[in-house]
Amino acid sequence: MIRGIIFDLDGVLVSTDELHYRAWKRLAEDLGITNFTKSDNEKQRGVSRMASLEIVLDKGTVSYSEEEKLRLAERKNDYYKEMLGSLDEGAVLAGAFDTLKWLREQQLVIGVGSASKNTPMILQKTGLAPYIDEVSCGLDTTLSKPHPEVFQIAAHKLKLSAGECLVVEDSAAGIEAAKAAGMKSLGVGPYYQSLGATYEATGLDAPIVWEELLQ
Repeated sequence: MIRGIIFDLDGVLVSTDELHYRAWKRLAEDLGITNFTKSDNEKQRGVSRMASLEIVLDKGTVSYSEEEKLRLAERKNDYYKEMLGSLDEGAVLAGAFDTLKWLREQQLVIGVGSASKNTPMILQKTGLAPYIDEVSCGLDTTLSKPHPEVFQIAAHKLKLSAGECLVVEDSAAGIEAAKAAGMKSLGVGPYYQSLGATYEATGLDAPIVWEELLQ
């Protein structure tokens, strides 16, 4: 039986996709890369900051050292955090608050498993933090999805076995990570039908029969 739900953050509970895109595009333009598009940004869905940086750098012709890459990734994050200054409850996706409240009423524990090192800040600024028991994010992990590390750490923090966890994800890499961790999954978002999740829904505002998923 499922005793805990582990949510990915961006695209599942909140939407900061546009901010990420604008921050990466600003960095790309700093580097003289003028053809970074939303299609390129889609390839960054669910992967780590460093993997996302490589997608940007592949658009250019200059090679960078690992130290330089770390500085570039930090510059992008600085741009992103600057944009996060105006983040509030308006960034929370439809159905997220109601879902979290209902799950709490069922005495389930709730975690977040996200590649983003900004996860704690985002949860605080959007008002979601009081509904989350444990967070596993880029501050805890060294391996990015589809490696299961982020969900394994979340389960450990929640004191649950893999079989007691259900992961809610909007990316193929996230669903692969859940499978690798031995966890069932609910795929949501615009690509929910192609993610290969155990269960599917358009989003948390869809008519999800949670009782069936929790068996």
